[in-house]
Amino acid sequence: MNLLKTKIKNFVLILSVGLFIASCASKQDIVYFQDAQDYETIVSDNSHVNTYKVDDVISINVSTLDSEASLPFNVFKGVMTNGSRPEQLDYIIDKQGNIDFPVLGEIKIVGLTPDETKNLLKEKLQPYLKDPIINIRLVNFSVTVLGQVNRPGTYFVNGEQITVLEAIGLANDLNIKGMRDNVLVIRDFNGTKVYTRIDLTSKEALSSPVYYLTQNDVVYVEPNKSAVTSSTLDGRAGIAISVASLLITTTLILINNNN
Repeated sequence: MNLLKTKIKNFVLILSVGLFIASCASKQDIVYFQDAQDYETIVSDNSHVNTYKVDDVISINVSTLDSEASLPFNVFKGVMTNGSRPEQLDYIIDKQGNIDFPVLGEIKIVGLTPDETKNLLKEKLQPYLKDPIINIRLVNFSVTVLGQVNRPGTYFVNGEQITVLEAIGLANDLNIKGMRDNVLVIRDFNGTKVYTRIDLTSKEALSSPVYYLTQNDVVYVEPNKSAVTSSTLDGRAGIAISVASLLITTTLILINNNN
């Protein structure tokens, strides 16, 4: 009987160890930039510039040396009181890619960069203002990070540029179950979704077309093999352990009855 009990204990131990090993992640699954060499230099021209999309919210301020002359080209909430200006209104790019600008009317800016938009406005303002200064800011620049990260969510970006690594950093990095070599970036081009995958285990990720994110991009981190295996085995392990427990209990009852 003692020999049988020992065999049963060994069976349960082997089963547990097997399940643990099957659910472990390897180094190749979790290390970033595995092919980067010591002291290797990677040159980035940092030439990525975002362009405006439908539904973007932008702030535009026009100023000149003659502040009174530029007032008609800025829209404010309410009226000026005690010499202080009220809050300035933002512009939403409509479905046709236009903004409705004071005095000038509808201006198509979808697909333009901030600098191209400034130059277009300066050109249209020439008949009205001398040497206008135009400041443009994208108000609703946000990215969403989902899946196997420590803090999934939507994050608003200060400025107008963010990399996929910085976005993942905002989400407190991938967890141990995140698939680092197949991160999905979903990008919307005025109603058309584009799906691109990036391998963060390779230095080639730095030259990916989605390394620099654009406004409203979604980064999705899939579960790796370890997570999928663990999830599958959790259910199977529960059944296996239940069956093993039943067999052990039945065996012990039969042995006691025979004794």
